[in-house]
Amino acid sequence: MADSTGRALTFGEALVGSLLLSRAIRRQVPERSIGLLLPGSVGGAIANIAVSIAGKVPVNLNFTAGREAMAAAVARCGITHTITSRTFLSKASIEAIDGMLYLEDLLRFSPAQKAAMFATTRALPAAALNRLFVHATTADDLATVIFSSGSTGVPKGVMLTHRNILTNIQSVRTLFRLTSSDVMIGVLPFFHSFGFTGTLWFPAIVGFGVAYHPNPTDAKTIGELTMKYRGSLLISTPTFCAAYIRKIRPEQFATLRYAIVGAERLREPVANAFKEKFGIDLLEGYGCTEMAPIVAVNAPHGGATAVGSVGKPLPGIDAKVVDTTTGREPLVDTEGLLLVRGGSRMIGYLGEPERTAEVLRDDWYVTGDIATIDRNGFIRITDRLSRFSKIGGEMVPHMRIEEQLQSLLPESHTCIVTAVPDDVKGERLVAFYTDPAARPQQLWEGLCATELPRLWVPKREDFRFVETIPTLGTGKADLRAVRRMAMEDC
Repeated sequence: MADSTGRALTFGEALVGSLLLSRAIRRQVPERSIGLLLPGSVGGAIANIAVSIAGKVPVNLNFTAGREAMAAAVARCGITHTITSRTFLSKASIEAIDGMLYLEDLLRFSPAQKAAMFATTRALPAAALNRLFVHATTADDLATVIFSSGSTGVPKGVMLTHRNILTNIQSVRTLFRLTSSDVMIGVLPFFHSFGFTGTLWFPAIVGFGVAYHPNPTDAKTIGELTMKYRGSLLISTPTFCAAYIRKIRPEQFATLRYAIVGAERLREPVANAFKEKFGIDLLEGYGCTEMAPIVAVNAPHGGATAVGSVGKPLPGIDAKVVDTTTGREPLVDTEGLLLVRGGSRMIGYLGEPERTAEVLRDDWYVTGDIATIDRNGFIRITDRLSRFSKIGGEMVPHMRIEEQLQSLLPESHTCIVTAVPDDVKGERLVAFYTDPAARPQQLWEGLCATELPRLWVPKREDFRFVETIPTLGTGKADLRAVRRMAMEDC
């Protein structure tokens, strides 16, 4: 376990540190839930592992969402103590609050304590270490609460059990041929479900290395980190990978065997450029926090790959598409609402039984995504139910418009579509784009020349240039911020 600060631990050192830290946590924190305000790093990983060993529930706070969102998460979970680092608070310009415990203090163990724990872990078998140090926990006990990104609404506290996370890890493990010599490059934050399951617990449980860097946009450092530790597995987003294509040298990614992307649609130009430069395919997948989180992925072996799809459901996960209006099912090769189920499905939203009931239909989780499943089982995500506008009585999909608009822009630029209220037609579309050379008239004419219905084309004056599209810390577009921008100019 290593990170970009130069800190590196063996599995034994990580175990000793986690066990010692878990003792300190048990002494100082009586409550069940503990906040963690730490970046993706060795310290952040050890803190999460120690909290779990202590029988507590780690809640990683999204420090990119702002003080108000963090305070809401703390209040919802009843958190009185938060583990953080003075160094991190200083770098992130976050003010200290009551109840903070600092890793710099918690990890201050004497040489005798370290030596005694080291000798104990070397001498005793795992079963004995479990009995002595690990708080008794069942598979269905709460393992964490992850607050969804809130890109389209108020973040929800997703409750995941140990069974949920272990099931997801086991399902992914069957698709990838990983050995103890593999090294994950961990660039996703632990407050994100893919970071928590994929880059924190996946390496620890399966038994391979991991090297962390807390800034997924810092391509230079990520390239150096991958080369230094011979990284072989990367989980990221297409947007981040587009930056890696521009800034990382081929030899720095020469040891990569698997590169998995999600959170947004993988555009063909990005996929082709990544393959051409680094010699491996970007494997597009799909997931949601409520499923702990991976639902489907294009598998690298056995021909389970289809371009333009997010792959087939993981082993142990069922998926179906139903009619969005009537609920008729199952639909094959026909667009509808995607439902999924399996052992990784959440137990619900913390303190929100009504919202939980809205999305849990029998054993199924209603994703809110519009998709198709073909006869071979490949899933294609076509839109998001919340990303439709009702204009003149017709449902207009934002992502379809974005696809066509993106084709009119250079590969290095992007776009996004939102909607604002309109007195005549109910809603009005607004399109933001980042290419300074493009002109609204040009883009309007380009969309009019496509097969899109004219109703789906924003007005000329509603094509707006912006230097950057607002994003969340997870890499997703911040849809609420985009809509606020559109409303400001109305």
